Amino acid sequence: MNLQLSTWQDVQHYLEHSDAILVPIGSTEQHGPTGLIGTDALCPQRIAEGMAEDGVLVAPTLSIGMAQHHLGFPGSIALRPTTLIAVIDDVVSSLARAGFRRILFLNGHGGNIATVHAAFSEIWSRSSYAGEASPLALKLVNWFMLPGVRALVQNLYGSAEGSHATPSEIALTWFAHPNAQRTATLEPRIAPDGPIGDAADFRRRYPDGRCGSDPTLATQEHGRRIYETALGDLRSVWQDFAS
Repeated sequence: MNLQLSTWQDVQHYLEHSDAILVPIGSTEQHGPTGLIGTDALCPQRIAEGMAEDGVLVAPTLSIGMAQHHLGFPGSIALRPTTLIAVIDDVVSSLARAGFRRILFLNGHGGNIATVHAAFSEIWSRSSYAGEASPLALKLVNWFMLPGVRALVQNLYGSAEGSHATPSEIALTWFAHPNAQRTATLEPRIAPDGPIGDAADFRRRYPDGRCGSDPTLATQEHGRRIYETALGDLRSVWQDFAS
């Protein structure tokens, strides 16, 4: 069930039997020579579409995240951490106002993790300082850290998975958008890896945008397997969270 393709009456009816909603969140940032700029939003969005087919209510994807370190590459768009905290707070407050009490964020971008958890703390702190129990259950799930996904990716790519512009995420976008596949000759095949600082430092350390990865290993068939594994893992997480 897609929130944007529903009427308010549809949502009211949904709330009669469930107060749980899934919110995909990602980023709009460069992903090396073969990765789409929307990769980190497209991946959780595709997995969330599978959940919507199960009847889970899925909110619009929050497609711009905390990605200041990618601003040295054209096309990247970033929110400051404080801005993203405010966005998440407003989204949660809007959903809570409607009657939602359990909100699961399905994340596709590692750079969002600390900021999303900080946003949860900000939201819960209002109840803490007021001496009240918060009615809200908030959870962050990173699709790329789901146990089945991690095992599959390790089997497919080993250390060549890397940490950014990875073959797993690129394979998943190719499965979701087969007409958007890109090829390139990469040198070195496995990119350097290391720390992440500001945008100038990132561009200097990782000149083609990759971190520790060899995305030439990605295939559309791998993407299908990764999608099916992620969806199975997420269904288990959702069942525990929503019940």
